Order: sequence, then C-alpha cells, then structure tokens
Amino acid sequence: MIYLFFVLGLILVVAGSDFLVDGASGIARKAHISEFVIGLTVVGFGTSCPELVVSVTGALAGNADVSIGNVLGSNIFNVLLILGLTAVILPIEITDSNLKRDIPVAFGVTILFVLLCLKGTLNYVDGILFLILFAVYIYLSFRNGNSEKDPEGNAGEMPLLKALILTAAGLAALIFGGKMFVDNAIEIARKIGVSDKFIAITLLAGGTSLPELATCIVAAAKKKGQLALGNILGSNVFNILLILGISSLISPLHTTSMNVADYVTLLLSTAVLFLCAFTFRKKSIDRIEGALLLLLEAAYFTLLVLNI
Repeated sequence: MIYLFFVLGLILVVAGSDFLVDGASGIARKAHISEFVIGLTVVGFGTSCPELVVSVTGALAGNADVSIGNVLGSNIFNVLLILGLTAVILPIEITDSNLKRDIPVAFGVTILFVLLCLKGTLNYVDGILFLILFAVYIYLSFRNGNSEKDPEGNAGEMPLLKALILTAAGLAALIFGGKMFVDNAIEIARKIGVSDKFIAITLLAGGTSLPELATCIVAAAKKKGQLALGNILGSNVFNILLILGISSLISPLHTTSMNVADYVTLLLSTAVLFLCAFTFRKKSIDRIEGALLLLLEAAYFTLLVLNI
C-alpha cells in the first residue's frame, strides 16, 4: 500500500504544480500584474505552507532547532538546488524590478536574519520587526506589480474563475501530495535499510521544499521563468519574515545550534544570485550559473553527510 500512496503522492505533486503554474499565470494576466509578483505572493505563500506548519509546530513545542533549521535548510535548498536546476532547464530572465528591489531585498533579509541569529536568540521584538518588514515588502510588490511587462508576454488569457480554481486545486494537490510522497518515501527507505540519519538530511530536508521544486520545474518547462524566480524569492522572504516572525512571537528561538557552515552557505547562496544579477549585467541567470548553484548545493550536501 505504501508504494501505491508513494506513486499517488508523486502524481498529485506533478499535477498540482501544473495546475498552479497555469492558474497563477492566468490570475496575473487578468489582474494586470506581473507573473513575478503572483509567484512572489500567491505561489510563494502556497508553496511555503509546509515550512509554516513545521516551524510554527516547532515553536509551539519549544523546539527552536526545528523552526530555525527548517527555514535555513529550506532557503539554501531553494536557491542552490531548485533555482540552479530551473536555470539549467531554462535561463531565467531578470527584470529591472528584480534588479532594483527583489534580489537586493532577498539578500538584505538574509543578512538581517544571520546578524540577528548571531546574538543567540530571535525574540518577540525580532518577530515584530520581521512581520513589519514583510508587510511593507508585500505592499510595495503589489503597488509596483503592474509597472513592467513580463518577458513571457500576455497571450493566452483564461477566465478568472478557472484561474482561481486551478490555483487553489494546484496548491491543495501540492501540499497534500508532497506530504504523502515524503511520508511514504521515508517508509520505503526504511524498508530497504537506509539509515534514519541519511533519511533526515535528504528526504526530510528536501520534503518541505518539494512544492517549490515541482512548481519551478514546471514553470521552466512552460517558459515562465519570472514565475519561478518569484516563487523562490517569495518563498525565502516568506520563510524568514513571515514564518520566523510568527514563530518567534510564539516562543523565543535559540539559534546556537546552527553552525558557521550553515550561515556561510545561506549567505553564499543569496550572494551568488546577487552577483549573477549585478556583476555580469546580462539580465539573466544562465545555465552556467545554474550549474554553479548546483555544485554549491552538492558541496553543502557532502559536508552534511561527512558531519552526520
């Protein structure tokens, strides 16, 4: 039965990501706002729901390691593996708004997160600061969301109701299918003798980022790079500002269990994205840069394995 549920979960993830990309794109066109902003908000929030559940549950249980580790690991996974793989499939166009606002904000939020973690605890004051910054960012994103056209164009509009239904159905299928897939993958791995430690740093570490992975791959296949970029940057901003903001209001989050390698990798992942956008000025993240992100993910994964 677990094999059946494993396959069913995978089918739900694939179908859900397909529905979500089409629905979110349809909403963007009907609302006359960019696909990037829809990816940043609707898709970004939806695919961050697993992280929200895990981190808030950890905070309620007084387990800061779960809340902090989940967000830190997910953000590294999002940029290095998911964005890297997406860029290898389809070079991602970068707009003027991405250069002026979105990428610098993601970089700045990451630096702020690391600096606050270095003091040893994220408390309710930090949580309030995160939530205020989150509200401001979302407001500015929507206000400027229709100021430039998407590189992908505006052909192929669908009725708004259909777009909303596809988006809702896609999010539901991604969340439930992702959980079903990961839970049964763990059971299968245990049956064939894979260690719990290896399961923890592979299936569980990537499990909460499975919706982002599926959505970005489908978006790349459909040549909707802006939606994929918005999903990754949106998820990372949501993870830090919203999820940790809420979690630190519930219970102070002690950050001493995270090591230097974790923080350096997190900063490096966003810094590489920042440098790709600003140093070369190509207005894209190409396949070579995508491969570089994947190599960094492989190096970090190797480090995790060696330090189990």
